[in-house]
Amino acid sequence: MGWTQEIEAAADRIAGHVVETPVVTCRGFGLDYPIEMKLEQLQHTGSFKARGAFNTLFSSDVPPAGVVAASGGNHGAAAAYAARALGHPAHIFVPEMAGPSKITLIQRIGADLTVVPGQYANALAMAQEHEARSGAMQIHAYDAPATVAGQGTLMREWEGQGLQADTVLIAVGGGGLIAGAMAWLQGARKVVAVEPETSCALHAALAAGQPVDVEVSGIAANALGARRIGDICFDMAGQYKPMSVLVADDAIRSAQEALWQERRLLVEPAGAAALAALMSGAYQPQPGERVAVLICGANIAPDPLNPDNSA
Repeated sequence: MGWTQEIEAAADRIAGHVVETPVVTCRGFGLDYPIEMKLEQLQHTGSFKARGAFNTLFSSDVPPAGVVAASGGNHGAAAAYAARALGHPAHIFVPEMAGPSKITLIQRIGADLTVVPGQYANALAMAQEHEARSGAMQIHAYDAPATVAGQGTLMREWEGQGLQADTVLIAVGGGGLIAGAMAWLQGARKVVAVEPETSCALHAALAAGQPVDVEVSGIAANALGARRIGDICFDMAGQYKPMSVLVADDAIRSAQEALWQERRLLVEPAGAAALAALMSGAYQPQPGERVAVLICGANIAPDPLNPDNSA
C-alpha cells in the first residue's frame, strides 16, 4: 500500500476521534500579503500528535501491557489520551525539559509518567528499556509508518478544507509531521521545513547527506528538539526536496507574541516557528506566491492560567 492509501486508511480509522481543526486566512504580523493558517493547536491535547497516536493504536494489536512512549511532552500527552480513550494502559517517559505544563497535562490524563533527567534521547532510551522489560508496545513520536500516516491526515484534511496555498511552512522536530505532509502532497505544493537554529536535525542531515546527531537547545527544544531526524522524514526529503530554513529564538518569540497580540492565539514556541520564518524573512515568498502556515502546538510553559508553574 502506498502512502496515499495509508493516509486515506488512517483518516478512516481516526475519524470521530480527532478534531477537524479550523483554517483561517488573515493579514497582519507585519506582512504585506495574506496567509492561510491551520489551527492544529486546537487538536486534542493541544497538538497534531493525537492523529498519529490514534492511528498507531487502531492499526496495531495492543498487548495487555499497553503502550509506552517517549516524548518531549506533546507526543506523550497524545499517546496517553489515545490510550485512555481506547482502554489501554500507558506509560510515558518525558525529559525534565518537557516543562511543567506538559508534564501536568500528561498527569491529568492519567497515564503512568516517568520524568527523566536530560533530553528526549534519554527518555527514549528508558522507554525502550521499559518496552523490552514489560512487553508494552512502543508508539514512536515520529519515525514509524503508522505515526507518519496519522500525521499525514492533517494535510489531507487541510486540502479538503480548500487549501489554496502554493507553499506550506511546517515546523520540524523529528520529522513525523512534515513527512506526513510530504507523503500526502507528493510534490504538488512547495514545502518549507522550519527549524530553530539551535535544534535543527533535518537541516544538519541535509547538509551531511545523512541523518546525524545534533546538539539541542533553545525555547522550542521541548517540542522540536529531536537529536536526529527520523529516517522516514530524511528519505521523504530526499525525494521531495523541501526547502530548509532556520529561525532564531528571538524570531520565534516574536511570532508567538504576535499570534497572541493580533489574533488572540496562545501557542507554544514550536507552534509559532513556521510563522517566525515569514516574519523574520528567513523565508521570503515571491510576488504573488500564496503561502500557508501550520500552527501546530498550544502547550505553552509556563501554563498561563497556572502562574505557580515556571518554564
